[in-house]
Amino acid sequence: MSFPDLLEKYPQLSEGIRGRLTANQPLSAVTWFRTGGPAQLMFQPADEDDLATFMGKLPKEVPVLPVGLGSNLLIRDGGLEGVVIRLSAKGFGSIEEIGSNRVKAGAAVPDKRLAEAAAKVGLGGFAFYTGIPGGLGGALRMNAGAHGTETCERMVELTAVDRDGNRHVLTNAEMGYAYRHSVASKDLIFTSAVFEGVPQDEAAIRQEMADVVAHRERAQPIREKTGGSTFKNPPGTSAWKEVDAAGCRGLTIGGAQMSEMHCNFMINTGEATGHDLELLGETVRARVLEHSGIRLEWEIKRLGRFGDTGSIEPFLGQEGEAA
Repeated sequence: MSFPDLLEKYPQLSEGIRGRLTANQPLSAVTWFRTGGPAQLMFQPADEDDLATFMGKLPKEVPVLPVGLGSNLLIRDGGLEGVVIRLSAKGFGSIEEIGSNRVKAGAAVPDKRLAEAAAKVGLGGFAFYTGIPGGLGGALRMNAGAHGTETCERMVELTAVDRDGNRHVLTNAEMGYAYRHSVASKDLIFTSAVFEGVPQDEAAIRQEMADVVAHRERAQPIREKTGGSTFKNPPGTSAWKEVDAAGCRGLTIGGAQMSEMHCNFMINTGEATGHDLELLGETVRARVLEHSGIRLEWEIKRLGRFGDTGSIEPFLGQEGEAA
């Protein structure tokens, strides 16, 4: 399955651009699930100026989606229409100290790399990032967190580029952070952020990081093709408890399975399609709704067009009230 070449329709998109433009780029190679159709056009900007130039040329009717490390993303089998922006480590992967207790990091920096950089300079408060398998762009967007700490507790301000190629600086308060949520416009592509920590002994920080790693290895299927937590924790309970209580631990559809180790993790056992994974997730949501009346919300982002196997109804079409 492929899309018409956007560069043929809009040749101005490549003029003066220093980054890489690829038509019908397979997205299965850039998501942790290793599934999904192609991006109509993928753009990997050389740096923030290159990104701003490109966005200034892009017609408003063309959809845009920034994609980071692909750890929290399920791309449907029909692929993504429009432009996928993928920030490179070369252009958006730097980390630098900027005064007392603060660091500035590019949006392409992996979460665990920020934790490591902070530890080297004796800056505490970032060990939780060791347990989040993603990049800072996604962490900033969804207020990623683990082990009792969230991104909103560390982020001071961030920079972004909008659909017109204009740059913006947003403060922590302007992001309107809540549990796995921010109010920032979907039209903004985050490029970097300033974080603040607290002075701490490096040995103590590294022990915290080791504890986080040990916990992940004991409790999560980190060596599988997965996307992290599938569902958000509902108020007053944990998603995995509700999935387990509904009898969905180990539930399998096609090549997709709810992990036996941690049943809020969905895994590709080998040949899963995007349809298998999303159908499994909606089946679990339907069973939890039937069992407890709780409407689980997806934490994993599902995007793109459904393939030839057809669409999937939320909760498989079941009705019910959230608990």
